[in-house]
Amino acid sequence: MIRCPCPKCGFRLLQNREDAFDHLVINPFPSTYTFWIHHGERREVEPSSDRQEDQSEQHLNAPMLDMVHDAFNFSGLPGPEDDSENEPDNGPMDELPNLYNEPSRETRNFHDLLEDGEQKLYPGCTKFSKLSFLVRLYHIKSMCGVSDKAFGMILELLADAFEHARIPSTVHDAKKVIRKLGLEYKKIDACPNDCMLYQGNDQELTKCKQCGTSRWKHKTKKNSMVRIKTVVKKNGKPQAAKILRYFPLIPRLQRLYMSSKTAVDMLWHKRSPNSDGMYRHPRDAEAWKSFDVRYPDFSRDPRSVRLALASDGFNPFGNMSSKYSIWPVVLIPYNMPPWICMKPTSFILSMIIAGPKMPGNDIDVYLEPLINELKQLWRGVETYDAVEKKTFKMQAVLMWTISDFPGLGNLSGWNTYGGRACPACNLDAETNRLTHSQKWCFMGHRRFLNHEHKYRKDRYSFDGKLEDRGPPIRVSGRDILGQLEGVHVQFGKVQSVTGKRTRGQQTPMQDETPWKKRSIFFELPYWENNELRHNLDVMHIEKNVCDNIVFTIMNEKGKSKDHIKARRDLQSMGIKHDLWPREDGKYPSAIFTMTNSQKELFLRTIKNVVFPDGYASNISRCVDLRQRKLSGLKSHDYHILMEYLLPIALRNALPLQVSSVLADLSSFFRRLCSKSIDPQQLPLLQSHVVHTLCRMETIFPPSFFTVMVHLTVHLVEEVRLGGPMHYRWMYPIER
Repeated sequence: MIRCPCPKCGFRLLQNREDAFDHLVINPFPSTYTFWIHHGERREVEPSSDRQEDQSEQHLNAPMLDMVHDAFNFSGLPGPEDDSENEPDNGPMDELPNLYNEPSRETRNFHDLLEDGEQKLYPGCTKFSKLSFLVRLYHIKSMCGVSDKAFGMILELLADAFEHARIPSTVHDAKKVIRKLGLEYKKIDACPNDCMLYQGNDQELTKCKQCGTSRWKHKTKKNSMVRIKTVVKKNGKPQAAKILRYFPLIPRLQRLYMSSKTAVDMLWHKRSPNSDGMYRHPRDAEAWKSFDVRYPDFSRDPRSVRLALASDGFNPFGNMSSKYSIWPVVLIPYNMPPWICMKPTSFILSMIIAGPKMPGNDIDVYLEPLINELKQLWRGVETYDAVEKKTFKMQAVLMWTISDFPGLGNLSGWNTYGGRACPACNLDAETNRLTHSQKWCFMGHRRFLNHEHKYRKDRYSFDGKLEDRGPPIRVSGRDILGQLEGVHVQFGKVQSVTGKRTRGQQTPMQDETPWKKRSIFFELPYWENNELRHNLDVMHIEKNVCDNIVFTIMNEKGKSKDHIKARRDLQSMGIKHDLWPREDGKYPSAIFTMTNSQKELFLRTIKNVVFPDGYASNISRCVDLRQRKLSGLKSHDYHILMEYLLPIALRNALPLQVSSVLADLSSFFRRLCSKSIDPQQLPLLQSHVVHTLCRMETIFPPSFFTVMVHLTVHLVEEVRLGGPMHYRWMYPIER
């Protein structure tokens, strides 16, 4: 125990080193603090030149050698700051018999890196070693997207210009050094139709077992008579048509505990108790606690890792017009504290699924290597703990997935496009097919009200029916497995002779169920018992809801949910008679439709708003007062507009009946996205959003209520299970 030096404890309270470190992270020293040495006296001793050189060399070598020791887990070796004179001759070395007796590949790599880390870049250099310079240079290559060809030319130029410096002259030589640090990945050949991976027993196959497509990339040579297809080769080896780049998970998780710095952070969730009961981290919510109760052997060791899986596609090189789609899969360790957990530096890249087409429902084919590692991690993997200085059996679990709504369908197997698109309502969804708009609408939110509420008996203001049902019951993992019985899908995107896509053969059961497949995640032994498996993404839900509101109240042609077909649907349903279209095809303006003067007032308010630096983008650039339009908004722009600007901008632009309900919806999203949430307020927040949606049903036409609007009714329940939204939305993933 030591006296904690943090400003709060003030050298009065005794703490262990880990708690004292956490205190200093939360309550650091003031920037004006005077560092007292030798009890305050000012002694200025001119260090000798030898001492300065020793200190500079120690500063040069220490960070890189620490990284090498952490990477190889050879903790018994004396580090750059160890005092070898105080150690017995055969003390720590006896713990590493294999290090010098068996010259394994790992041992050779370790010694090579130690030599490169201690070797100066050039004689007299005090800032860089050979290893640190190469790592910094390779980091710049990765961050700036420098191609291998350009990087090789830079290395060649540096080697020619500074002949006395120890710089590799080729990309191959540079990568040989970098790979020794363990920064490598596996290349797994895949069928170009996403049918299978060439691994395990299938590693030697040359064509797909499902569709018969060749494993290799082909090029066509045009002849005067015929066209000849030949296999593309590089250095005499055939090139695969599609490659999965997979980054093994186990060594990356092991490295979190091999480093003494990150090993302490991984224990934060246990060592920093929640004193006030507020939700600030997933560990405070019900899904985490429920898992601890169900699996006490797992939760007994605080070093057990909790992971989330996130995935989304993007167009490479920022080319939005390209149809080429790349899908990375990222893992997020939740053990770390809030100020570290969701930073990009904490994310673990698991795999990169190449295009040109998105994997879609066939993503399970590519997730197979990851699922195999997660099964192994559930059983436990021997790992060295740099804090405890001993090995332990590390376990890890996948708590849930994070994706946009179509991605949720690909990962879970639920069909997110039909009348039963809501995965939370499951088979008990309330849907209605609009005959004129040719789309599904999701109303019926009165069923979430208490049974005595007056809205349940109000036929005229809603859909002309009484509502006596209760809310849908949340289905368990066992219920889902029961629904999946008889669902069999053959993966792959096989093209028919006519060029049309053909689906895998389906059993009659598949025609009756909205399930597209049995998700590969159910192969994990604990997955069916997870309280929350696939998260609804608040980022896209909020964006789409705000989209519906803004373009409907501004009556934007082609984007508004209020149009002639929507009015005819009202007539077919026999509701809202005052909004029915006339015989000449025209229809009266609704209470929520803005006039030109109201549009100008609304847009001018948004254009004149000024935000602090870094709070939001320049939303005024999206306002066109001349054409009275709002365009070019990004997801975060909608976030700011929905939660802060709409209540102000609509106050004098729409009648109170409309502006008040939209202000209530804005208040709901603002409270929902708070970084800390009081669980005692969640029932009130749920009642708030249900009442707001019911009021919106009395104002807007049924075509307004897309599945995204409906999903807002389930967000409070997900906060109760998973904790604050900013741990489970797509903002950090897409950025």
